[in-house]
Amino acid sequence: MQYEPIRSDQYYHIYNQGNNGEDIFVEGRNYAYFLRLMYKYLDAISDIYAYCLLKNHFHIVLKFNENVADKVISQKLSNLFNSYAKAINKAYERTGSLFRDRFRRKRIEDENYLKNLIVYVHLNPEHHGFTNDFRRYKYSSYSSYLSDLPSKLDREFILGLFEDRSNFVHAHLNKKMELEKSLTLE
Repeated sequence: MQYEPIRSDQYYHIYNQGNNGEDIFVEGRNYAYFLRLMYKYLDAISDIYAYCLLKNHFHIVLKFNENVADKVISQKLSNLFNSYAKAINKAYERTGSLFRDRFRRKRIEDENYLKNLIVYVHLNPEHHGFTNDFRRYKYSSYSSYLSDLPSKLDREFILGLFEDRSNFVHAHLNKKMELEKSLTLE
């Protein structure tokens, strides 16, 4: 498969899943470690807008900074995923590829799609049955947008896209109700 090169000053949805559908997060400390690595490798070269880490896959929504060489972006992403995979392989005495393939990426070209994607990412744990209420899922960036605690997420920009915090919450709950309604009609 031909992958589109990642470019600076662009928004992206970065995602991947476990090789052969295997879990990539085994216990709580794995999620925390992945997040530490994510900020270690990506904080200096991007604004992170949303994430969701599920047992067998993950989603990250971000915008790479201006004037960062494409090669640097690719190297930082590679370092993140390789560091995590090596740590998991060592900790659980496993060998081979942790992730299905090279990470997937989709360039985000407009703000409406960006808003919908952030809602999609946050609803993901409930959609896949990892929780009954996406708002309480602790390995997602959703709760950070409702908190006043310091965060490395660019909350101001994203809440501004939704106009304010209450519209951010409303957009999520509205989409959840739409999805539930469509499932009952099937």
